[in-house]
Order: sequence, then structure tokens, then C-alpha cells
Amino acid sequence: MSLAPRAVLVHRTTEYEELLARHGTHGQAAFFLSSRGRGIEDVRGRHERTRRALAEVAAAVPLQWRQARVERADLDRFLFGPEDVVVVVGQDGLVANVAKYLTGQPVIGIDADPGRNAGVLVRHRAAAARALLPAAAKAAAEELTMVEAVTDDAQRLLALNEIYLGPPGHQTARYTLAAEDPDPAPEPQASSGVLVGTGTGATGWLRSLWQQRSSPLRLPAPTDPRLAWFVREAWPSPTTGTTRVEGVLGAGQSLRLTVESDRLVAFGDGMESDALELTWGQTVRVGVADTALRLVG
Repeated sequence: MSLAPRAVLVHRTTEYEELLARHGTHGQAAFFLSSRGRGIEDVRGRHERTRRALAEVAAAVPLQWRQARVERADLDRFLFGPEDVVVVVGQDGLVANVAKYLTGQPVIGIDADPGRNAGVLVRHRAAAARALLPAAAKAAAEELTMVEAVTDDAQRLLALNEIYLGPPGHQTARYTLAAEDPDPAPEPQASSGVLVGTGTGATGWLRSLWQQRSSPLRLPAPTDPRLAWFVREAWPSPTTGTTRVEGVLGAGQSLRLTVESDRLVAFGDGMESDALELTWGQTVRVGVADTALRLVG
């Protein structure tokens, strides 16, 4: 007998809840904000809209289904199952946060505060959950390309937007960089890091680098099995070069980085707390992931 589907509601602690945890009471939090020229009512209003959206989605889960909730800070300790339907209630970035922990489960993005989010990944209102949930397993879903980094000791990191490789303090990293296209010759470099991103990430950090240097590269679309990569602030010297600073990776291609500093890190989608540690002489390959994010609707 197969298990009934489980709706996993993913959310994050609101700014209002963080203020209460820090200051103890509503009054103390209000005083803290007023001393900095801010009011608490907007913050509490966003909190209440988010909680209402979460409650509405929870009430829409079919009665025969199981249900679980997980806060963003606990994602790395939560075990997702193959029968799960993941419902992200919050902002676009929360979808990216959960994507790395999934293995093909359908994801429904619910905009908890319409008008404040771009709605690229949280495309639905809470009221739509009642119709979306029962059909989620068989509904048409976009297969959004993801990026992965794999180290020579088999550590693996997945991301929906981008992976950053570089020094944890964003200062200067030394490494040797090699790409498979168009020139596989490795180049020693010193820079503030390397960014490798997907078409979903091409609306954020990746695009800022692309625009800054007026790059002629064609950025990928979210479902394209391609990645774009950029080196940040490459420094020319007698021992380091600047000729390999951007490129595109197709399916099956990878960017190879060999560490020549005491410590570098690799993290995805801005989650620095969940980073791979890279040490001298270690090699990491970055390319298109086999796993894609299945985003409903």
C-alpha cells in the first residue's frame, strides 16, 4: 500500500518574529524601531499577511494527506520524501533555498505578500492552493535548470540561482581555472571569486556582473540546460592572468577550479552558512546538475 502524499509547507521566520525574539515584547520592538525612524505597524502587517497565507494553505491540504511544516533554518535537517508535494509560502528566494534539498518533488510557490515580491518563483496566491495541491503530482511543471559543484573528495552542492567559489571574506583568492569551451588550457588567477549561474539566477547576481562588464554572452533562460560564469575582479600579475573571465557551459561541460589558497568556500544561492570548505590543492568541478526543480504552474 503506497503512502498518501505529504504536503510540506516551507516558510521562514518573519521580521516581526525576529524582532520579538530579540526584544521580548511588541512594545520594546516598537521602541527600538521608532528610535531608528521606523514604525512597527508595517512590519507586523507583513507578518500577519504571511501567517494568514500559511494558515490558508494548511487548510487547503486534502484531508487524506499528511502534512508537515519546516522553517528555512531547519531545511538542512529535514528529510524530504519522494511522495512529498512541497509548498513554499513566502518569497522567491525561499524557493531557491529549498531547491537544493529536493530530488524531483513538485514545488508550488505561494506569494505570501503580493505586491512586494517579483513573483518569478512564487507565482500563486494562497487561495489557489486548494485547486493546485490535489493535481500537483501530475500537473505540468517547468523543469528549472540547477547548477552543481562536486569536489574531488565527492562533496556535492546544488543551487537554483548560482554557486559562488572564492574566499569567505570576498577578498582575494588564488586558484587555477580551466573550462572545456572554447579553450581548455588552465590559467592561474587571483580574483575575488567565481560565479556560475543558471537562467533563474540570470535575473539577479549573475545579471549584475553581466551588465557591469557589458558582456556579449547570451544569458540562459531558466529552462535552458546552460550556465553562464564570470570571474569577479581578476587581477593581472606576472603569475596570474585575466584572459579567462567569462563563458558559457552546456550540458556535460564543466568549469574546473583548483585551489591555491589556504581556504576557499563554495556556497549556493547566498546560503553562506551551508558552504563547502575547499583547501589547498583541492579541485572542484561546476556544471549543469542532473537534478532540476519541478515548479508547478
